[in-house]
Amino acid sequence: MTVENTKAEDQVEKPEATEAETSADVEAAVVDPILEEAPEIEAQAIDDTARRIEELEEQLAQAKDQTLRAHAEAMNTKRRAEQDVEKAHKFALEKFVNELIPVVESLEKGIESAEQGEGQHETMLEGMRLTYKQLLDALAKFNVEQVNPEGQPFDPNFHQAISMVPNPDMEPNTVMNVFQKGYTLHGRVIRPAMVVVSKAA
Repeated sequence: MTVENTKAEDQVEKPEATEAETSADVEAAVVDPILEEAPEIEAQAIDDTARRIEELEEQLAQAKDQTLRAHAEAMNTKRRAEQDVEKAHKFALEKFVNELIPVVESLEKGIESAEQGEGQHETMLEGMRLTYKQLLDALAKFNVEQVNPEGQPFDPNFHQAISMVPNPDMEPNTVMNVFQKGYTLHGRVIRPAMVVVSKAA
């Protein structure tokens, strides 16, 4: 056999696979593994989606909780500020009232002294009584009240007992004598009344 014949045989084309056969083989090689893994991929995707939804719901719940807390804190701060302003308005006069109380008491003592004297002091006594009443009226306009609890039950919120004396004629824990009158401003005690309290014999 000659070299030319060998070359001719080598050059003879071998039958090639048809295009359809090649496409089917490629599709089988690629699609079949994907189809086998599809249920696992789908399950994984569902799990990932569910986990992400759960995380988002948790974040939303935390955000709502933080918003509610911030709102409540803001409301509490506003309420405290309003209360502080209200107290400042109500009790701004406290120091001023404390300065006036000794004046009231001096007038009271002056009236008592004049009442014990002769009739020659009647005009002065009348003027002092009038001044005393005007002063108490002026204080009352600003919600300053005098506490004079003689004959009333002892109240530790407004009275301070300086002694207890047996007295069969009075109920126990009754104010027998008022040593020093008390004062309140808008219902808050500025100074408690100093009292003598009865006790059982």
